Amino acid sequence: MNIFLPIEKLKNVGPKNLPRLNKLGIKTVKDLLWHFPVRYEDYTKTAPIAEIEAGQKINIRGEVVKITVRRIFPRRMSVTTAIVQDQSGAVKAVWFNQPYIADQLTEGTFVSLAGKIHIDKHGTYLSNPTYEKIFSFNPVPTDTTADDSDLPDETPVIRYEEEPANLIHTGGFVPVYPETEGITSKYLRFLIKPLLPNCRFTDHLPEAISKKYGFRELNAAVNSIHFPKNENEAQNAKERLAFDDLFLFQLKALTERRKLNQLKSVPVAFDQKAAQDFVAGLPFELTHDQKVAAWEILKDLQKSYPMNRLLEGDVGSGKTVVALLAAVQTAQSGYQTVFLAPTEVLARQHFKTITDLTRNKDINIGLLTGSSACMNDQEIKKGLLKNKSADGTLDIIIGTHAVIQKDVAFKNLALVVIDEQHRFGINQRAALIKNQGGEKINSLIPHLLSMTATPIPRTLALTIYGDLDISIIKEKPKNRKKIITSVTTPSKIKWAYDFIREEVAKGRQVFVICPRIEPDEPKIGVFLKTRQLKMNMAWADAKAVEEEYKKLSKEIFPDLKVAMLHGKMKPKDKNRIMEDFKNGVFNILVSTSVIEVGVDVPNATVMAIESAERFGLAQLHQFRGRVGRDEYQSYCLLFSSTADKKINKRLEALVECDDGFVLAEKDMAIRGPGEFFGVKQSGLPDLGMASLANVDLIKKARFEARLLLKEDPGLKKYPLLSKKLESFQRLTHFE
Repeated sequence: MNIFLPIEKLKNVGPKNLPRLNKLGIKTVKDLLWHFPVRYEDYTKTAPIAEIEAGQKINIRGEVVKITVRRIFPRRMSVTTAIVQDQSGAVKAVWFNQPYIADQLTEGTFVSLAGKIHIDKHGTYLSNPTYEKIFSFNPVPTDTTADDSDLPDETPVIRYEEEPANLIHTGGFVPVYPETEGITSKYLRFLIKPLLPNCRFTDHLPEAISKKYGFRELNAAVNSIHFPKNENEAQNAKERLAFDDLFLFQLKALTERRKLNQLKSVPVAFDQKAAQDFVAGLPFELTHDQKVAAWEILKDLQKSYPMNRLLEGDVGSGKTVVALLAAVQTAQSGYQTVFLAPTEVLARQHFKTITDLTRNKDINIGLLTGSSACMNDQEIKKGLLKNKSADGTLDIIIGTHAVIQKDVAFKNLALVVIDEQHRFGINQRAALIKNQGGEKINSLIPHLLSMTATPIPRTLALTIYGDLDISIIKEKPKNRKKIITSVTTPSKIKWAYDFIREEVAKGRQVFVICPRIEPDEPKIGVFLKTRQLKMNMAWADAKAVEEEYKKLSKEIFPDLKVAMLHGKMKPKDKNRIMEDFKNGVFNILVSTSVIEVGVDVPNATVMAIESAERFGLAQLHQFRGRVGRDEYQSYCLLFSSTADKKINKRLEALVECDDGFVLAEKDMAIRGPGEFFGVKQSGLPDLGMASLANVDLIKKARFEARLLLKEDPGLKKYPLLSKKLESFQRLTHFE
């Protein structure tokens, strides 16, 4: 079978299920076969009905002796009840809102059932079990043996023959897949099982590596990951396929690094005295980590090939000033720097900070966003600012995506600084890296400094940022107090509101964050494209903020000044509200997670997060970092919408710990790397992403990739691997 056959060509994929499969990223047969299970149900043991107990997940087989459908009209509900009997006894199976089952499992049908045993006042029953008809069912009554001597002579003892060959949902080690509305694991098993014998994959992994680590051949691994005989076989298959992803990712990262090192860049002279003078003139003292990071960056800028460095620092650790030091050195050497920010609010904040810190320097600074343009302290026309960028008048240009437009050119761009770099796509980054427009500096490539406030566990950074050098700032500025964090359950809500009022009475300000709201599922048969889905999410978030704003401004704090901020507002309105909040016009700002990145309001001392359990630890830590940016004692209130101790236990990690790197490790362990980093954010396939906690496997993949490229940089001896790497590079990206 052609593995690139569109999924709609399969017999059992109709117009109703096609958009649902597409939503799961399944568009071809290959996508379907690479839609791997997230876990397995162990139904390898089949129990006689007489031996089942409440709470068990069990597989039973028997004959349907009675089946009825009852409709409960006030609740518009149907209940299908079947009595299933084997030679040891009988049990009830109950399905809700599935009346069609009565037509499929008619009386006299032999059936295999798998599910959880429940018990209530009416007795023991199976609730919504998975079912399959058995066409080769043969419970064999045998003669009583010595082991069964305590049974009466007439009692038949059930001996089950081998697993019926047709069972894929209720017998053996049953795969459970990522699902969406209308696409169940049962349907996916139904599609995948018959395809496996007809599909053959060319194994690209060098045989020597497979033998060295005892990896299974690719076809065997794909078969085993879907329908393994046991847990060990499933684990071996997962490890082989995860190694594939990690190995290709490492090959790609190392290849990119080699290519980068062959390019030419502007060497920016390291003027140590000028750097020391700039640092001495700052209104604060740099931490040891800031000094080390700055030294690493300034040394990189001296090189004749492009710097490609990630500056990773906890919230409030002072990454911007380190990047500014590099930009000042670049300007003093006669070259330009671009600062790229993900939001207009953050771009304006960078502009103000950088303008304030360079007032005594002969440096021209520009701001370009979708709504406005500024040079130094004055607002100017966009066209004029673009001219000043193109003729080299501007030394530092700060902006949003507006800077990446075709009509924005630079005379001598030598350094690109990207804040919260994972929020920009590879194409947007490439537009700047290519130094598009303007006068080329002999086709030289600018140096790249990426910054992120999301602390990333070492194992994740090694893989996702394999092509980057990494500088880390862990220390906080010396005058910062630890933020006091508490989990606020529904019973403590009044206390929390009273506390907020007390802080406002002291002249302080408050952030209130609303959780990300998932939009309603689209109607059946309608597939929302990514852009439309994002718009729906933005509207849902806006609605949540508006509701919270009404509640706080009219019911809880009618006497205080409350403002709201969300993504559906016009940039000018957002900037005005943030500026007013910063200037103390408002006491409370209700916002979506747009506030997460970089916003600096020194007078804000309370960060209240609604339904905090919906966020990951790393993101909650980001929110918390928006307060505590001055000498005032600050607080983070984690409002939980539940009193469930298990759910709130995760939030307690934030109460105990304020180290973003430690929290990142915990977050990755709790939610898994994929959720920690963002859905498909890195371009790493799901299984590779899920294996990022496996440090040993990452080390193996990195070691073998280095070894192979050292021996054969062009992979000429490995044409299958080279071809696979090409397609992998097209499908994945570093973000």
